[in-house]
Amino acid sequence: MATNEWRAPSIGFWRRQTPLPDHMSERLEALFEAERDQLPLWLPVALGLGVGAWFALPGERSWWAFVAGAGALAFAALAAGWGTRWGRALAIFCFAAASGCGLIWWKAEQVAAPRLERARMAEFTGRVESLQRLPAKETVRLVVRPLGTPDLPPRIRINVDEDKGGAVAAGATISLRAWLMPPPPMAVPGAYDFSRAAWFQGIGGTGRALGEVKVIAPAQELGWSARIAAARQRLADHARSRLQGGAGGIAAALATGDQAGIPEEDAEALRRSGLAHLLSVSGLHLTAVVGAVMLLTLKLLALSPALALRFRLVLVAAAAGALAGVAYTLLTGAEVPTVRACIASLLILLGIALGREALTLRLVATGALIVLLLWPESLPGPSFQLSFAAIVAIVALHEHPRIKTLLARRDEGLPRKIGRGLLALVLTGLAVELALMPIALFHFHRSGLYGAAANIVAIPLTTFVIMPLEALALLFDIGGIGAPFWWAAGAALKFLLGLAHATAAAPGAVAMLPDMPPAAFGLMVGGGLWIALWRTRWRRWGLVPLAAGALWALATPPPDLIVTGDGRHLALRTPSGELAILRGRAGDYVRSMLSETSGSEAEMPDLEAMPNARCNRDTCMADIASGGRSWRLLATRSRHMIDFEPLKRACAAADIVVSDRRLPRTCVPRWLKADRFFLARSGGLSISLGERPRVVTVRERVGDHPWAERPVKARKN
Repeated sequence: MATNEWRAPSIGFWRRQTPLPDHMSERLEALFEAERDQLPLWLPVALGLGVGAWFALPGERSWWAFVAGAGALAFAALAAGWGTRWGRALAIFCFAAASGCGLIWWKAEQVAAPRLERARMAEFTGRVESLQRLPAKETVRLVVRPLGTPDLPPRIRINVDEDKGGAVAAGATISLRAWLMPPPPMAVPGAYDFSRAAWFQGIGGTGRALGEVKVIAPAQELGWSARIAAARQRLADHARSRLQGGAGGIAAALATGDQAGIPEEDAEALRRSGLAHLLSVSGLHLTAVVGAVMLLTLKLLALSPALALRFRLVLVAAAAGALAGVAYTLLTGAEVPTVRACIASLLILLGIALGREALTLRLVATGALIVLLLWPESLPGPSFQLSFAAIVAIVALHEHPRIKTLLARRDEGLPRKIGRGLLALVLTGLAVELALMPIALFHFHRSGLYGAAANIVAIPLTTFVIMPLEALALLFDIGGIGAPFWWAAGAALKFLLGLAHATAAAPGAVAMLPDMPPAAFGLMVGGGLWIALWRTRWRRWGLVPLAAGALWALATPPPDLIVTGDGRHLALRTPSGELAILRGRAGDYVRSMLSETSGSEAEMPDLEAMPNARCNRDTCMADIASGGRSWRLLATRSRHMIDFEPLKRACAAADIVVSDRRLPRTCVPRWLKADRFFLARSGGLSISLGERPRVVTVRERVGDHPWAERPVKARKN
């Protein structure tokens, strides 16, 4: 009988057809196969992308669109790359991004708490949850939980004059009278947004105590967190009592993370010199503590031959170092950089115990993943970004094969060893400076240019001299004999401050940049991560978004006019390029905020002293030359009543009118009327008057996030 062999079913594997051409899919598979060890590093990046998208996008519709879009891309990646490594990797990345957006959205809803709607006077009784002394400002900062006052938020932050709140302690019940207000929003585009931080801390109002603060009941039994906070405050006060001025403030910061006692001129010098990172307890400090405890434990236990022969002393020393790291993290307030460093230290100690390589990018990625899962709200803050950028730059540099070969230990003379060590310090300093510069310029609008050179001296001085001396001083203070160590630590700290002031005063020490577009910053971050996390040659493609973001930021012109959200303060760029301020009595904080966001550090003269301005008691009128034409600005600067007809004529002759009062409808300028009603909806303004005039508002930056002030209803005609 004849057989129909041609009809027999095939038992070979069926290759699924994908939308991508075979050569493209194979090329992607080869790339992802070559980078397979680096793929897990992108999991925290994807989670962070989702968290960052939630903060960057304006409102609920765009959040849903991002989650849906990321989910759709994940399924598309699975469909297009079925059974491939690149398909699975892209799908996981997209799912993680969607999860990150959902995580921070859920967290923001979970921490929601009542807030004050408007400023008011209040007299109430409350329990002090935490206390922070600010010696440099002669102020005590309290976080108070009101008792028996349902019309107040559950947590309020209050500043008290030092001479009126000295007897207050954490856990005490107090009675006070205070002027309260809602958490202040971002004053101008690019400034610090305290209302966002207050939302996630559950703080519904801020204020200042008026008169004496009465202690009704002393501190009661405290929880463990309050006890740690109280111990931290006592330790900071003790350090500041042994060393005066900036040295005492830095000593307290190194021991407890409390930077409140550092005078502003010293803090500014540290920022300008690129040494401010020494004040934030992070990997440098935790490494010193853990390493010192491990070394001391190992050496002491090794004195006993019986212990050395029977036990693995390295494991015991690692356990002691882990306990010391956790204790130091809790004592310093468990801030994000410290928590990240503590997690990394614990993983390193675990690697040592298991005989594995200690510090790798996978370890850093694990730390970032844990922090983002527990505290996703920390992502947009400079603390998280600076901390992880520095450690990623250091590890990526030292994992590079050429750098690893160059800096590897070898049998050579002492001068070459010293030279190789100095080269490692210089390369590490440069890598860290390059990684931190975009972040510093985005958040603080300035970056120190000589930080790499200053850190070559400052980091070893802090790690191997100052911190050990301070630890010995605190230890010997138990017996009352710590004075010699305090003297030596004080001398080293004064040398550090001298280095900071000398570096900050050097010509060209600081680069200033006006508020950059968030998208430009995002391009630089994405390009930097692409370069740092990949190993093969396609990492070089990260230079494209990095360069594009840098050029975009550098090409962004400084604003011609900056207006605060209350309309009281404005800064105008004069023909000479400097900023002039409307109200000469504006405080240092307002002046600093306006100058930083405009990318200028020059002194701000009064607007009325400018030749292009005409001012009287109630108003100022100034001419601005920009974009090939002249603009006329009218601004009010008093609360006195202004005659109706003169105001109407002045408004008609002006292009821009700015006022902290609600102006009548008859005030009609030619282009923009930014009175109290307009600013209540828009928030602060940053105005560029080029060929294409543009107004950037705080409302655009904040969007419809939960902490945003709700816009007032439009007035009826």
